[in-house]
Amino acid sequence: MPGSSQPPSGFVFGLSNLKPVESNMIAITFPDGAKREFPKNITGFDIAKGISPSLAKRTVAMALDGVVTDLADPIEQNSSIDFINRDDPRALELIRHDCAHVLAEAVQDLWPGTQVTIGPIIENGFYYDFFRNEPFTPEDFAAIEKKMREIIVRDKPFTKEVWTRDETKKVFADKGEAFKVELLDAIPEDQSIKIYKQGDWFDLCRGPHMTSTGKVGNAFKLMKVAGAYWRGDSNNPMLTRIYGTAFAKQDDLDFYLKQIEEAEKRDHRKLGRELDLFHFQEEGPGVVFWHAKGWTIFQALISYMRRRLAGDYQEVNAPQILDKSLWETSGHWDWYRENMFAAQSAGDEAEDKRWFALKPMNCPGHVQIFKHGLKSYRDLPLRMAEFGVVHRYEPSGAMHGLMRVRGFTQDDAHVFCTEQQLADECLKINELILSTYSDFGFGDIVVKLSTRPEKRVGSDEMWDHAERVMATVLSTIEAQSGGRIKTAINPGEGAFYGPKFEYVLRDAIGRDWQCGTTQVDFNLPERFGAFYIDADGSKKAPVMVHRAICGSMERFTGILIEHFAGNFPLWLAPVQAVVTTITQEGDDYAKQVLAAARKAGLRVEIDLRNEKINYKVREHSLMKIPALLVVGKKEAETGAVSIRRLGSEGQNVMPLTEALAALVEEATPPDVKRANAE
Repeated sequence: MPGSSQPPSGFVFGLSNLKPVESNMIAITFPDGAKREFPKNITGFDIAKGISPSLAKRTVAMALDGVVTDLADPIEQNSSIDFINRDDPRALELIRHDCAHVLAEAVQDLWPGTQVTIGPIIENGFYYDFFRNEPFTPEDFAAIEKKMREIIVRDKPFTKEVWTRDETKKVFADKGEAFKVELLDAIPEDQSIKIYKQGDWFDLCRGPHMTSTGKVGNAFKLMKVAGAYWRGDSNNPMLTRIYGTAFAKQDDLDFYLKQIEEAEKRDHRKLGRELDLFHFQEEGPGVVFWHAKGWTIFQALISYMRRRLAGDYQEVNAPQILDKSLWETSGHWDWYRENMFAAQSAGDEAEDKRWFALKPMNCPGHVQIFKHGLKSYRDLPLRMAEFGVVHRYEPSGAMHGLMRVRGFTQDDAHVFCTEQQLADECLKINELILSTYSDFGFGDIVVKLSTRPEKRVGSDEMWDHAERVMATVLSTIEAQSGGRIKTAINPGEGAFYGPKFEYVLRDAIGRDWQCGTTQVDFNLPERFGAFYIDADGSKKAPVMVHRAICGSMERFTGILIEHFAGNFPLWLAPVQAVVTTITQEGDDYAKQVLAAARKAGLRVEIDLRNEKINYKVREHSLMKIPALLVVGKKEAETGAVSIRRLGSEGQNVMPLTEALAALVEEATPPDVKRANAE
């Protein structure tokens, strides 16, 4: 009734005020959108069992509001729930985590007194670090794997208990687990101490886990052992790290092992030695010593990229070393100092005692070039490119051939544009990146949008605007590709100055490589006071787009070596053909063939050694020479060559002019072919 003093539903009168009635029910939302009420603190297992015993049996974990957790956890508040079975991609990390626990139990069963330390999941698997007077070796794997299978067959449930800190320390100290006691001290006081049991064996762990050890399955394998200092400190004891991998299905494990086998054959470091491309040495840690053949490949890549940029970009070059003050203004000195190489000038005068840094990136230098001279809105977009050498400190243990070095060349570019031009520029960059990857034989591409990280500069409004633009562009990329290009979101993985696109390509054996990036930056131009004059006469800071296609040219070269297994397409091959003789009677004609091939622009060498032709063919095949032009007395008389192609048993006799024309056509870079066809 109007004016009624009836209290609202859900409230009762207290002595002095209204108090809400505390409900003992919670609302659970299922993946299909349906909602049901359940008693507070009901477990995911009980919900699954209430729906169907078979659902409870095949479910190994649950996701509450998107966060994977134990199926036996009580649910305390309104939540969305998703049940996870072993075949769910989200279960793979759980399988590997559980397998690490099974590994640790197996090791302690077989070698009592061994101390366990930490056992995290990593990319493609897991590891566990053990302390034992006698290190483990691969010869121990058979016994460990056998014991692991016994533990899995027992199918003991994973159960979680919360212990007090003092109780936990005492239990592990009594067991002689000194490393676990030390780990406890590193856990913040406000965090509970979780213990996961699997039968009688237990471990300190954050979780989550599947429902039982039997859910691990048998698709696992121990891969290798390595030494590792406790907590990465050489002053601490040396541990034995056992690496393993696990999958939901045996077929997935078999595919992975085959991929590993193939990757070892394609390892760019191995092929770099065998094909005489490059080397590394201790006197120059993390920098490449390019040999002639490797440098030819590298320069072919640079030339290709220069042609792709011609007409759209201005190529510039900024100094290699700059005063510390510039890096302070850019924010790199605060955000990136530990990765920079810095040195103090050696002058005697006080004013000469300045700190300088080798540039870890090109962007601050490009802003200085933009600032030199007044810019109008009519000058935008302004695109600057630089194949700039940069230096970044990488820990010695992180370096890996060409894939991770301390000095490298970026195919770097920066686009200065207005906010209105931003979306079109990102789409233009996307088209360039995708067509470049296609020219190198990469067709399986994922474009990921990385959003604002926790540590960042700029206002939330700025980030909101940038992310809206990037999300719109991402949708357009997917739509324009007709679904051929996959897209994804990487929450919190953006640069500190703006969101970015990451381009992930898949190589010939199914491995993913993150290469290209497009990063929006509303921050850096403003920090340096860069501006342009807008149509209304006002000063405005430009939007800066950081763009890389190959990224590190050294790393991209390493990826190409492994992608092609050293069998480069003719336009990239450092030696495109070798002219070789059957007998010495063909030597003079072979020299004529060499001269004609080089005149045609081909990279050709000659082999006049007094060796059997089969020996020469085998040797040049091992060096991955794409084509052999074999000549003898008969070829000299007819003006022909016998062409043998790498990987082919047969040969094809052709007139010299026809053979060279075919090779020149094949050796023409794909971008040049397109230009010639237009």
